[in-house]
Amino acid sequence: MKKVLIAFVSRTGNTEKMAEYIAEGIRFSGNEAVIKKISDLKNTKDLSGFDGYVLGCPTYHRDMTGGMKTFLFLAEKTNLLGKMGGAFGPYTHSGESAPMLFDTMNYVFKMDMVDMGALSLKDAVLETDEGLKACQDYGKAIGQKFK
Repeated sequence: MKKVLIAFVSRTGNTEKMAEYIAEGIRFSGNEAVIKKISDLKNTKDLSGFDGYVLGCPTYHRDMTGGMKTFLFLAEKTNLLGKMGGAFGPYTHSGESAPMLFDTMNYVFKMDMVDMGALSLKDAVLETDEGLKACQDYGKAIGQKFK
C-alpha cells in the first residue's frame, strides 16, 4: 500500500470537497490517502514519507492563491523528483489554477504526473454525481499509477 498526500487550499469548501472525493478514489484503489490543508504543512519534514503528492487549489482571478504559490516553494525544497503527482482545482469562470499546478509539478519538480492531467471542475458540476465520479475516477487513476 502506498501513501499519498493530498494538500490543498480552500476558501469556500469546494477544493476540500474535491480532495475528499479524490481521497475516496485513492482508497478504492487500495492505497492510503492523507488530506491536509497547506496551512498545516510548515516544513519539509511535514511533506516527507509520502509516495505521491496531489495538490489542489481553486482559481481566483485567473490564478492560484498566494498561499499555494508560497507552498510550492516549500514543496520544491522537498525534492519530489520522480514522485507520483496530480493536480486539481475548482473554478467558477476560467479554471487556470489546476493546469498551473500540474505544469509546475511536471516541469519544475520533475514529478511523474498522472496521465489524466489536471482535474478542473466548475463549482456547479462539483455538486453533481458527475462531479463526484470525476474526482473519484481521478483518485483511482492516481492509485493505479502505483501498480
